[in-house]
Amino acid sequence: MNTTRRRFIAGSLAAPLLSSAAADRPNVLVVVLDDLGCHDLGYLGAADLKTPHIDSLAERGLKFRNWYSNAPVCAPARAAILTGRFPALAGVAGNGPSLKHDVPTIASAVKTAGYRTACFGKWHLGDTDETAPTGHGFDSFYGFHSGCVDYYSHRYYWGEPRVPNYHDLWRNRTEIFEDGRYLTERITEEAAAYIARNRGNPFFGYVAYNAPHYPMHAPDQYRARFPGLAPERQTYAAMIAAVDDGIGRIRRALETAGVAENTLMFFLGDNGATVEKRAGLNGNFATAGNNGIFKGFKFSLFDGGMHVPGFVSWPARMRRGGWTDELAISMDILPTICRATGAFVPPRVNGSDIWETLLNGAPSPHESLYWSQGGQLAVRRGPWKLVVNGQLYDRREDDRPLAGEDAIWLSNLDEDPGETRNLRRQQANLVDELLTDLYRWRDTLRKPE
Repeated sequence: MNTTRRRFIAGSLAAPLLSSAAADRPNVLVVVLDDLGCHDLGYLGAADLKTPHIDSLAERGLKFRNWYSNAPVCAPARAAILTGRFPALAGVAGNGPSLKHDVPTIASAVKTAGYRTACFGKWHLGDTDETAPTGHGFDSFYGFHSGCVDYYSHRYYWGEPRVPNYHDLWRNRTEIFEDGRYLTERITEEAAAYIARNRGNPFFGYVAYNAPHYPMHAPDQYRARFPGLAPERQTYAAMIAAVDDGIGRIRRALETAGVAENTLMFFLGDNGATVEKRAGLNGNFATAGNNGIFKGFKFSLFDGGMHVPGFVSWPARMRRGGWTDELAISMDILPTICRATGAFVPPRVNGSDIWETLLNGAPSPHESLYWSQGGQLAVRRGPWKLVVNGQLYDRREDDRPLAGEDAIWLSNLDEDPGETRNLRRQQANLVDELLTDLYRWRDTLRKPE
């Protein structure tokens, strides 16, 4: 048994001895949006959207120009957030597999430090007793298990005819029915009530909004805020506005509970915007999500697929405002939360503690970042980004990987953040070095224990 595992087990045994009201430890929230465009928040420059609550929170925190998801698709991105592992090493390399019961999560880790834990919204990592949120360290759960549901009927119906449509809304392990209630608002209400109930206890909340993932549903009260937008963009903007109102309500709940200053919040997207036809109108490719200058969309290992909005706020400890160019990736959240809460880091974590970057502006602990998605591979080292067998998923009927010279694509992101110029021939030695490093990393993606 390695040292990390011994410490984790020891922490688990010691949990009942820990005080539940340690004033120097933060409450923790991780807020995730679904299929959010890399440009689609006010603080990121979106002029046609209004996100005042998110923008205000971001202004008090540290905003990352280079925050990356671990995957350009929902389930593996979430597995990395919750486990601190590369998706394949968490056993969730793509949409479909469940997160096994024996893989530790943020929730199971912070419970060893006396924290209460709750999950709200989209899970997408299993639906059995052992693989649902309550099987992964969460004391309570309100939300749905699948990848998406209708916002009003709370039914999943995208698998037909292979998978019959079914209702999917749960409180813990009990199916509940709230027909006609807009799910974004309900996620917010549940999260705010949880904060109010736990004002005297350290808590961790995972708030996983499904907006602005399809189906494209929004009440008229939000759509009316954007009368000049085209219908598809208007609905998309309205869905994000509903989340923004939710962030405002959650912040008020923190203030009312007297814990706003000492709450550590991570805010991020799971992957870039999608162009899937089921998110568009009249059977056409979706056009609403905006990834700005970044190349590609959801499912792509070019930056449009996994360069996501990300900021961290902790008013009591962190410097207020500002941007950083340092690299961070979603699997860093778990070890950083463990550092902040005094929880032991579970075994086999691949993410890095970015505490010193957050508090003191230290350089990123990452020399390189790596990705694998389907047949695509990618690595980023400093300004250099190499993509192998890259796919764009950019409103073409043919999503085959780039071929010929472009099957290996090298970009200098400092000079060309849109990955528009392939420099593989000008930097042949660097390409060989990065390929060797990338394939060596790929070989470490063995089957999880």
